[in-house]
Amino acid sequence: MALENLISIEFTQEELTNLDAHLDGIQQILAGKTVNLTPEQRQQYGRIANQNKLIVDKAKSHMEQHPNWVPSFIDKAEFDKDYVARMQIEGRVQMLENLTQQLLDTKTLLDHDNYTNTLSFYRTMRYLAGENEAGA
Repeated sequence: MALENLISIEFTQEELTNLDAHLDGIQQILAGKTVNLTPEQRQQYGRIANQNKLIVDKAKSHMEQHPNWVPSFIDKAEFDKDYVARMQIEGRVQMLENLTQQLLDTKTLLDHDNYTNTLSFYRTMRYLAGENEAGA
């Protein structure tokens, strides 16, 4: 009786070539526009939670309604540029995180299938060796 196979997929060479080309295209577009923070920097800067995003949105709204209230030490043009770029990135990050999770989940099932079959193979070899099977 065959073992349960949790997943069965394969990629054609054309699919892999296309996937690699698209990933390379993404890397080229992002080159020079994204950063890699150190773990310490990630800890230092953190991420703003949804509640803080609402505060940023509210502040932006107030800045636009009352431009004379914006302190001179705040570069409003840079604030707006950062705000727009952040909005442009957020949806794409969510899409990439979703794709990453799908790939990791698929790999997990493939790994499970391989490992389960490997254990069965070695148990069979041990049994055959106990039965003095030639070459086992």
